[in-house]
Amino acid sequence: MSGCIESFEPKEGSTTPPSLLVVDGFLNSQGVTTIKLTRSLGLKAKTAPAAEAKAKLFVEEENGLRYTLFETTAGTYNSARLSLNPAKRYRLHFTTANNRAYATDYTRAKITPAVDEVHWLVEGDRVVVQVSAHDETNQTQYYRWDAEETWEFTSAYRSKLEALPGGGLIPREVSIYRCWGTQPGGLIKTFTTTKLSQDVVADFPLLTLASSSVKLRYKYSVLVKQYAQTVEEFAYWEALRKNTENIGTLFDPLPSQLTGNVHCLTDPSEQVLGYIGAYSVQEQRLFISRDQLPASWKSDTGYETCAKPDTIPKAYVHVSFLTPDYLPLEDVDKGVTAQYAKCVDCRLRGTNIQPSFWK
Repeated sequence: MSGCIESFEPKEGSTTPPSLLVVDGFLNSQGVTTIKLTRSLGLKAKTAPAAEAKAKLFVEEENGLRYTLFETTAGTYNSARLSLNPAKRYRLHFTTANNRAYATDYTRAKITPAVDEVHWLVEGDRVVVQVSAHDETNQTQYYRWDAEETWEFTSAYRSKLEALPGGGLIPREVSIYRCWGTQPGGLIKTFTTTKLSQDVVADFPLLTLASSSVKLRYKYSVLVKQYAQTVEEFAYWEALRKNTENIGTLFDPLPSQLTGNVHCLTDPSEQVLGYIGAYSVQEQRLFISRDQLPASWKSDTGYETCAKPDTIPKAYVHVSFLTPDYLPLEDVDKGVTAQYAKCVDCRLRGTNIQPSFWK
């Protein structure tokens, strides 16, 4: 009826595979193509993936033109705005700084149909964001979505004072109380209409938010991105989704080896991670305000562990704020109230610059 559970620590040593090249992005058939080249990490690595810099990349039309990509930051390459012909096939070709050549399989440039609607509804104690789309030509059939979330939040305490290097205090000019957090894309949501009589996606559940979510405390926004996929790329993303999201119970599928469409031309035996498709992007943004949600819902602040502010006697004010980790709040009769920056400076969790799209 009971038993011991022992932790399993994978051994890394001579059997650890070498750092693999990771190719991330897609060929934007109606816009700017962005490709990121990095190296895979070991299981215990705590650093960011190493960028594969100074590579030479271009989009190649089969028996046709080439479109160069330029390095903007280390390992990130952008093209000019492209307009690829849906009747033709394209691939990504690149050479790394050590003169190893790589290329993807040729694929047709698909045109993604418009997003019909992104909407939300309340189901019990959660918000469900749904997306609908269709293709009258019945040419899409394989859909994928990603979502970039942004939300407004405030820190636990408002700072009205700012410490000077010499120890004095002045009124704070730049507010660090209200900020905006962003969760970049990383969602893997796929759907196929091949078993339906029409190429229609109706009310597909994209993501859910608990009633207590910090994201719903003031105002929340999500930018939904829709992509049309080939059957091969759809299968790749489905396998990736199952490997990353459905592992952990007796009835989940076993992890599988992901086979992308990027190949090393210099050494065909080299394994490369990634799948590069060619398609356009359709986007639609959604906003949810707190006053649109049930009044009984209580959202977390994200600062539940913050204690009450300290009170610094006036005699010690000049030596109490010599580091940015401890900040003054406001003047009181006995001195100055203060709290740790992690509870005061919202910029530690986001930015105090309002996004241009915010309304």
